[in-house]
Amino acid sequence: MPFSFVYKVLKPVSEVLTGIELPCEATLGRRFRIDHFGGIVISGDAVFGDDCVIRNGVTVGLKNTGHRGAPILGNRVDIGAGAKILGPIRIGDDVLVGANAVVITDVPSNCIAVGVPARVLPRRTASTVVSEELVYAKSARERGVHAGQF
Repeated sequence: MPFSFVYKVLKPVSEVLTGIELPCEATLGRRFRIDHFGGIVISGDAVFGDDCVIRNGVTVGLKNTGHRGAPILGNRVDIGAGAKILGPIRIGDDVLVGANAVVITDVPSNCIAVGVPARVLPRRTASTVVSEELVYAKSARERGVHAGQF
């Protein structure tokens, strides 16, 4: 009983001082990190995996008041400044959420979510970038364009 009273008194004080609304009911994975605090709102029902990073202005929570269901985020999710992740959705592992994106649908692993509403794009790996550059260089060479001209 006394601890709940202390929590109820200190929680609003900490929210005012830090600008972070993070209730004790939220589930956070290991090495959860907040970069650039301020304006962060996290629902008590939200679940974060390991190594997640969030930035200022992020909201992770309910889509509508009165409806239960908060997001479940996988491991190594990186959420850009001002992003909103809303509703009973799942975010897979190794996902990047762009700044100011509004995510209201599931995002599979190894993807990027950008825009309003968020579009889900496959994440480009270093090997695909190199192979695309090689294809482009080869087609340029076939057209007679020298390196440095394309």
